[in-house]
Amino acid sequence: MNASISAGALFEHQRERLELRWLAGQDGQGRVVEAVETVARRPSLAGYLNTIYPNRVQILGTEELAWLDTLDSRHRWETIEKIMQYRPLALVISKNQSCPEDLRLAAEESQTPLWSSPRRGHELLNHLQYHLARTLAPRVTLHGVFMEIYSIGVLITGDAGSGKSELALELITRGHRLVADDAPEFTQIAPDVLDGTCPEMLQDLLEVRGLGVLNIREMFGDTTVKGNKYLRLIIHLTKPMDEPLPGGIERLTGDTGTRRVLDLDVPMITLPVMPGRNLAVLAEAATRLHSLRMKGLDPAAAFIARHSNFLERGEA
Repeated sequence: MNASISAGALFEHQRERLELRWLAGQDGQGRVVEAVETVARRPSLAGYLNTIYPNRVQILGTEELAWLDTLDSRHRWETIEKIMQYRPLALVISKNQSCPEDLRLAAEESQTPLWSSPRRGHELLNHLQYHLARTLAPRVTLHGVFMEIYSIGVLITGDAGSGKSELALELITRGHRLVADDAPEFTQIAPDVLDGTCPEMLQDLLEVRGLGVLNIREMFGDTTVKGNKYLRLIIHLTKPMDEPLPGGIERLTGDTGTRRVLDLDVPMITLPVMPGRNLAVLAEAATRLHSLRMKGLDPAAAFIARHSNFLERGEA
């Protein structure tokens, strides 16, 4: 389903922070904006009053109300009527300014939510734009265990029975933190940022075969659970019979690649699951290796360069 938010939900989310008051149009609290409505739209989700490209949430500051006052009665009414016809999610008057009576009546008749706040216009714009953009951002649910390893968000994936939960449990005992098990949700909050969170139903829980559902917070303490983390790396567990063991150059570089998540290519390292392998140590090493590569340090590339230099000196 497409992400969406209603005027009533937006008001409740921001009421305390922005000290919002409902002035008129409360019957329009069910008015909804969906994520699909934001695609390829010229105006933003929230902005100052715009009668040409109307924003979904229109902010009326001192200048906007003063501009309305400069219009003659006929032009003023036509402008207010046009604003209501665009069906904005809400109108917000800043700095607790007095609401014009004709604007209030038009909002009430058209069931357009009209709010007031003591905050300045730019504060309203920043908070509302951020909240709407985050709520309506593209999101996806992936199967796996999302962990924080060495302060890096790591998604552990693999087929059923590959040992994802056991690996997560071992990592937790080694001081790393659980974000979400089974169905972490990822939201693209910026062009290059995927924020991972846990569904409310699954918070603090980890399901391990043979043990059932474990409450990690109660078993290991509050510090072993984290509310959200940016996704930076995927560790994919495979069984040797499923895919051939890496050979050739992959023996040096490792089995690396990327996985497309929404609009981003996330680095992925594949680890074969075999008896006797300490996957927790391998997962920690994979995360440290990823950190080095992000800093421009690649041990495999350095070794290949060293080997090439050795051969050149030998030929000389």
